[in-house]
Amino acid sequence: MAFIQSSRFLRNALALDAAACAATGLLLSLGAGALSGLLGFPLEFLRGAGLMLLPCAAALAFFASRARLPRLAFHAVIGVNILWIADSVLILVAGWFAPTTLGIAFVLVQAAAVAIVTELEVVGLKKSVSAGEMKAAL
Repeated sequence: MAFIQSSRFLRNALALDAAACAATGLLLSLGAGALSGLLGFPLEFLRGAGLMLLPCAAALAFFASRARLPRLAFHAVIGVNILWIADSVLILVAGWFAPTTLGIAFVLVQAAAVAIVTELEVVGLKKSVSAGEMKAAL
């Protein structure tokens, strides 16, 4: 299994991702009742999405706290973020829900935020060093 020595940049990007996941997860899970009417999404959908984000936030915080992790973990984070962005767009175009204008804006803004954080994680991954490169440098 390939490990990387994660750069400070990558750890900061992961910490930002963790904080955003935690904040959005808490907002959606605790505020689903109030947000449902404003956004035009069912309460259960919002609460479920929020509750799903909380363990993701914990995993991201764990990854951000480690200087050395399997490269696969970082690729999984990037892949899950890309899936989240695609699902966000799908939710709007599939016609499963009837979101309000505010709901559409909320989905697009959070998808754009995830895209930006994902790009930061990709840059951070490129700035990181594989364990094999570390040994060769010594």
